[in-house]
Amino acid sequence: MHAVTEHDGDESRSLVDARSRVDDGDPVLAVLDRATEVVRTAGIPYLVIGEIGSALWGRDRGTNDIDLFVRPEASPRVLELLDEAGFETRVVYEHWLSKASLGGVDVDIIYRASRDILLDDEMLERASWISYRGRSLPVAPPEDLLVMKAGATREDTARYWYDALGIVATAELDWEYLVKRARQHGPRRILSLLLFATSVDLVVPVAPMHELFATVSGDDRDA
Repeated sequence: MHAVTEHDGDESRSLVDARSRVDDGDPVLAVLDRATEVVRTAGIPYLVIGEIGSALWGRDRGTNDIDLFVRPEASPRVLELLDEAGFETRVVYEHWLSKASLGGVDVDIIYRASRDILLDDEMLERASWISYRGRSLPVAPPEDLLVMKAGATREDTARYWYDALGIVATAELDWEYLVKRARQHGPRRILSLLLFATSVDLVVPVAPMHELFATVSGDDRDA
């Protein structure tokens, strides 16, 4: 489990705001509470990713997207349970995404992130329960969220790149674990991100960049 710590500077103020701000009348939070209650009561493992995860580990862009990450085999049951709880549900893409809507608020049920990232036991073990606007949520490890964000970056989603940089700037990363995940799901992309981070004066240890460079250049005997 990652220790939840606060940091200095503008990024830390964003982090504190995301964790401590309470919005009792916010319909998005009401839907978040309902959806997570349904999944949690059923005993189905899940993690919060997306913009809420970014707000907690990096920068808060003020968005309220709800993204729940589940195992592929659990997704039909999650959708069934949410339908029984009054949500309007639909499968959007068979291989990775379903949606559940309540009161005009969407919940994305994601079971395969970019570059074939799946919810696995290690990710669940390393997840953290973090306070978000008055409720406690199981949040994906910052290293996994960083890899997801960087891997999903496209021309129309450049904000994901800066979400990943926010995680580099703010979270206390386990660099060994990050390198492991990067090797599995896009070492070139993560190496590029870390090099870019140093170009905007973020502190990145040299060793992870050397390890990823060795991987992409074919010199990594451990890859």
